[in-house]
Amino acid sequence: MAARKQTWVDPSHKISHESDEDLNLFREAVKDARPLAAQPVHTYQPKPKPIPKQFIRDERQALVDSLSDHFIPAHELETGEELLYLRDGHSPDILSKLRRGHWVVQAAIDLHGLISDEARTYVSHFISDCKKRGIRCVRIVHGKGLGSRNREPILKNKVRGWLMQKDEVIAYAEARKQDGGSGAVIVLLKA
Repeated sequence: MAARKQTWVDPSHKISHESDEDLNLFREAVKDARPLAAQPVHTYQPKPKPIPKQFIRDERQALVDSLSDHFIPAHELETGEELLYLRDGHSPDILSKLRRGHWVVQAAIDLHGLISDEARTYVSHFISDCKKRGIRCVRIVHGKGLGSRNREPILKNKVRGWLMQKDEVIAYAEARKQDGGSGAVIVLLKA
């Protein structure tokens, strides 16, 4: 077996020993060819910002933990059976307007069937959500305690204590009869 002789070709030197016949044959072979469509250029898409899930969980927990069941109200007004609250620095007219239904209730929640911890979380998230959405007047139905042990209104007093601890709350008053009476509270939030 004879070894092939390899020759070196200078790439800058054009070799033109293609025959006209070869060139015509090539042209005939590619005459119906169409150029490929240009592929779309993929533009750079920056990665989306990460969602700080643990931070969100921590914020929610801090919000819930900020409401104590052992808060002793100093500024709650008691007029017979009805309990009222007005944050310092606000006009007493707010309470009378609130009791008369001056503000339209824009959102409401019902705490029936919830245990204390669930209710605290629900109230906390509800107040925060209302504040973000610009809602001013809300109703919280806490019930009259008829279904609880000893038929005492457990959530009624806790809800009122929680509301006094929320900076967003300006005032609250027992709901009018048609809005739930002693089983609900109407709350006015800061703008």
